[in-house]
Parts: sequence; structure tokens; C-alpha cells
Amino acid sequence: MRDQQVTKRFGTLTISRRTAVAALIAGSVAAYAGSARADMLDVEKDELKFGFIKLTDMAPLAIAYEKGYFEDEGLFVTLEPQANWKVLLDRVITGELDGAHMLAGQPLAATIGFGTKAHIVTPFSMDLNGNGITVSNEVWEMMKPHLEMGADGKPVHPIKASALKPVIDKFKADGKPFNMGMVFPVSTHNYELRYWLASGDIKPGFYSKTDISGQIQADALLSVTPPPQMPSTLEAGTINGYCVGEPWNQQAVFKGIGVPVVTDYEIWKNNPEKVFGMTKEFTEQYPNTTLAVTKALIRAAKWLDENNNANRMEAVEILSRPEYVGADKEVIANSMTGTFEYEKGDKREVPDFNVFYRYFATYPYYSDAVWYLTQMRRWGQIPEYKPDSWYDEVAKSVYQPEIYLKAARMLVEEGKVDEADFPWTSDGYRAPTPASDVIDGIGYDGKQPNAYIDSLPIGLKGKQTVDGNQVVGG
Repeated sequence: MRDQQVTKRFGTLTISRRTAVAALIAGSVAAYAGSARADMLDVEKDELKFGFIKLTDMAPLAIAYEKGYFEDEGLFVTLEPQANWKVLLDRVITGELDGAHMLAGQPLAATIGFGTKAHIVTPFSMDLNGNGITVSNEVWEMMKPHLEMGADGKPVHPIKASALKPVIDKFKADGKPFNMGMVFPVSTHNYELRYWLASGDIKPGFYSKTDISGQIQADALLSVTPPPQMPSTLEAGTINGYCVGEPWNQQAVFKGIGVPVVTDYEIWKNNPEKVFGMTKEFTEQYPNTTLAVTKALIRAAKWLDENNNANRMEAVEILSRPEYVGADKEVIANSMTGTFEYEKGDKREVPDFNVFYRYFATYPYYSDAVWYLTQMRRWGQIPEYKPDSWYDEVAKSVYQPEIYLKAARMLVEEGKVDEADFPWTSDGYRAPTPASDVIDGIGYDGKQPNAYIDSLPIGLKGKQTVDGNQVVGG
């Protein structure tokens, strides 16, 4: 075992990792530990490396590390930022990373074989909400005549994509493409951006078996841009807008290069966002380690939301460090502390912009997985019709609430979380999302995926497929 410099929990001294675990179990450093470890899991692997992308919703990982929750479980974790989502996923599959902060669509897409084929699972959902859609200053000025204004002279929110449609029509009439960035083909951002555009009668394009650009029949051309590069790509004029997580929408405001027009909370209230992903093989080979990791992440999520977000400014300071997000504290605080700034100076209260624990945010609901699968089918990433039972089976092969609840039960018994914090009797499906919680007024029931897909005005329906540049079948 390598030696490591241990500073956070024991003062500054050099001890081996194995010795540290033994010391904790023995209670010889109880004065520093701050919590009992008598029932610590016998983890099969204690040295772990986890990946993340520089976004504020990686916060549960940073907090579990900084607050010693991983150490409490006998885990010695290294957190490592990754260049992009593809590299992150590939390194989890090869075992170079033991797990990672992931786009919710990544474990699902990998498991069904869209892109890289691998069985990835998640025992922990990392957060709700947290994304926004930003347009360039030029586009914003073109949108303004089509906005509804309040008595205070500010735009009425939520801003609908129907205000963007005449702008895109003008671009098209001038022979110019309208380009928008999203972070990955199976990202929440891709699906949220597509959802918002389609709700305003703007076609975001289809995928097919032979064309995975996602731009077939598109009015707006969506392409991949890594999150930290969004503002500079917008500033360079390569894209006209983007959908991304924080702090990269607020960064555009601070730099004066763009205007966030809508948050994902306004598109779908309390929508699921990132997950913590591991290979199925890892969870089967190291079940106690998986439980221990899940316990630490649950505690971190609780800390982030407890006492009405009282810890958020401390979280902002941690996330601003270069080893995590590396953005200015003021930029991160703009959304992490319950506000969101749209046009410069137009800061509004959005207390649930980032949710890490309340509303059962960390429970891996099957219905969340099914929603992502419906969007993959809607836009042709799943090229052919699947019965409702298929959606349920895939969701249950990837989302692992049984691991989550086992970890939660241990934490309840240890007195670290409350019994009421978890949906013990859930069948894994949320209650249907009411139409009033979605920007286009179309509700969602995860138990009826095909009926939901067919209710959406733009997108594949029934047994339709994309052949060349045409939608065929019925």
C-alpha cells in the first residue's frame, strides 16, 4: 500500500492507508473520528478512483470526500476530472475508474448498446434540475420582440421556444444554419433542449441507424460541445446557443456574451439529472464497497440540502477550487444558493434550481430511466418500436434501488439520516408527473411509455422509423 498524507481527519501525519483503516476500526483515533465505526462494512476494495466532469452537480462526490464520509466507510478515494463524457464512460468500462458522475442516459445507452456496449448500473441518483438553455446576445435581441413582458418590463417566465422559432426562420431565410450545443448525444441536456425546441414547434432532428448526427429534418442543428467550453464556443460564434449544467450558463451572464432563457426546472419541474455509474461487474464483485460508496454519497447529498440549504456557501467555496469545478465563487453561487440570473441584472429566486436530497432526489427511480428511454425512442436513437415491458426491463437492469435502500437502512440504524427521508414502500415508479409541471402541458406516466411517446406532437410514434431522410411506417 502506498503512504498518503492524511490531513483532514487526523492532523498532519503520514500513515499507510491500511493502517488508517485498522486504526479507525480499533478506535485509537476516536478523538478525531467524530462518529462510531463499530459497524463499518468489510469493504472488498478500499482504494477507489472516481471520475467527474467540472459541473456543480458533481457536488456529492466533492462533499463526500471533503467531509470525510468516504473515510467513515473505510474508503480511500481519489477524485479525478475527465476531459469529456466519452472518456469518462470509457474509463469506467475499462476499470481505470471504479465509478463516476455520469449523465443519466449513459448507463442506459451503454446497456442497450447505443454507442459503447457495456452493462452500467446506478445505485444513486445525484440530483434534480441544474441545467439551463442559453442563447447568444444576437439571438436574444432577435427573440425580444416575440416575448411576453411583465409590468416590470422584464420577460415573463418560462420563456417558450415559440419565441425562438421566428429567429430560426429568419436564419433559414438568410441561408444560415442555426447551431446549438449540447454536451453528449445521450445527455439530459440533449433531451431537454430537444424537448424545449419541439414544444415551440422547432424540429431538433432525428437519428437513424445509418446517421447518428441527430440532424435529420432539423430546424436547429444540435452538436456536442464539452461543458466548460460552451461559453467560449458561443463567444466565437460557432454556436448560437446551448444547453448545459452550471456554472456554464451563469458564466455567459458574467462574461456578457449570452442570456440564459429557460432552466430545466421550468421545462420539467424537479426533473432527474446525473447519476453515479459503475459497471454491473464492479457491483457484483464488490457488493460491500458499493454499499459503502452509496452510504457516503447519501450523507453528502443530505449535507448539501439540510437546514434549508444552509451549507451551500461552504459547498460553493469547495466547488470553486481548481480540483473540482474551478469557476469563480460568485458564478457558482449564482445558482447554487437558490437564485438564477437570466439577462444581466435579472436575478430571480429559484430555490430548487439545484436539489440534492429533498423530494427523494437520490432514489434511483425506474420511471426516471424510462423517461430517458422514451426520448431515445422519440428521436430515433432507439430506431424501432419497443413494447412497454421492454422499457420496464431495461430500467430495472440499470437502476438499482435495492442497493440504495439497503445503504439507506444502514444509515438510519446508525442515526445519520431520518426514516422519513426515503420512499421505502415505492415500487420504483414516481407518481405520474402532472401536465402543469411540464412546459408543453403534457404529463408523464413512466408505466405507459408508448402512450406517452405517442402524445408528443413532434417525434417518432408507434412503429415509425427513420429511413434515409424520411420518417416511414406507422
